[in-house]
Amino acid sequence: MAKLIRERKLSARETVDAHFAQIERENPRVNAIVTLATDEARKRAFEADEAQARDVPLGPLHGLPTAHKDLQLTKGIRTTFGSPVFKDFVPDEDSLLVERVRSAGAIALAKTNTPEFGAGSQTYNEVFGATRNPYDVTKTCGGSSGGAAVALACHMIPIADGTDLGGSLRNPAGFCNVVGFRPTPGRIPVRPAPGSLPFNVEGPMARSVEDGAFYFDALANDHTPLGRDFRGVRVAWWKDLGGVPVDPRVREITNAQRRVFESLGCIVEEAEPDFTGADETFRTLRFHSSYVRLGGIAKENPNSIKAELQWEIEQGGRLSERDIQDAKLSQIALSRRMADFLNTWEFFVLPVSQVLPFDVTTHWPREIDGVKMHTYIDWMKSCYYISVMATPSISVPCGFTPEGLPVGIQITGRAGDDRGVLQLAHAFEIAH
Repeated sequence: MAKLIRERKLSARETVDAHFAQIERENPRVNAIVTLATDEARKRAFEADEAQARDVPLGPLHGLPTAHKDLQLTKGIRTTFGSPVFKDFVPDEDSLLVERVRSAGAIALAKTNTPEFGAGSQTYNEVFGATRNPYDVTKTCGGSSGGAAVALACHMIPIADGTDLGGSLRNPAGFCNVVGFRPTPGRIPVRPAPGSLPFNVEGPMARSVEDGAFYFDALANDHTPLGRDFRGVRVAWWKDLGGVPVDPRVREITNAQRRVFESLGCIVEEAEPDFTGADETFRTLRFHSSYVRLGGIAKENPNSIKAELQWEIEQGGRLSERDIQDAKLSQIALSRRMADFLNTWEFFVLPVSQVLPFDVTTHWPREIDGVKMHTYIDWMKSCYYISVMATPSISVPCGFTPEGLPVGIQITGRAGDDRGVLQLAHAFEIAH
């Protein structure tokens, strides 16, 4: 699409109008797009075509439509954070990511749905309701970048942005049969908010690894050649993630992909890093971050914040300075442990999610393979164990259940080797 626009075989105006038409057709079924920027987008598309006619230098995303997650500040476009507290908020500035996307030439059509303040991996809120899985509208699309994943799957936009603390780029991608890439922390610049964590990232989502890499290059000011020979490359294959329960159907579909990596010439061996302390470390740092960022808002609006988030903020308020410091030191130790592990194996492959897409009216799964889940984040360990180790990771579609629900596979690589992760994901996608 970008190539056609550059070659003047397709105009930005035609592209934007076609995607608005698709939003009108598809969005009522799935509720992925929550706020439209119709007039502004059409104005920018006209300006993009006029600039191209004058041979003005073009950005890498010139003329491409996109939509921003409703956690991103968008100047002049409503930004609710999925919360009743901000349901009418219109920022007077753009976030750093939005600035970079705009300067690269993309045109924002809309905002995509997210759970309240991005908390949890199920996309629903009191402002806009739930976003539904396009493969089965009775199921969740995951989250917190759920609206983005669904908008991509339904061809309402060609590229999208998401955020990822505990799996918010990867989990909805896996649930919706698209690609979600979590870069190495710091690889895409983020304007940090008070209380933000060093392993909280922003990154691209797309319908293919090639499109995701294309968008990543624009965000990170990089160039990622995707072709690579993987013969002889050592890949660690997951076992049980230290005893984390996984739905047998997810396990079966994920493990069936081992032969694909072997067909690429990879040396695939069962091995996994030591996850001791990952759970407690992630929870402590997450709860503290929620308390710092949202404690004041929750105190002023006690009846407007969802119960799970109120609970998390309360947990954060009970932490001591020693608790927080110990968790920070543990996170550094976990990152070093993962680095040591990936000195032997270049990549680690595991499931994206521990469960299949579940009922859209259920806030979070209460049980996995006979093991009870006690909190709203318990079922996300296969993602947040990787987050806390601060490595790049990608969710790539790998199959469907007999009833047609998507399953994703997660590929993790060495910190800083975003290119390698994208390359292996691309090779897998082609061979799969």
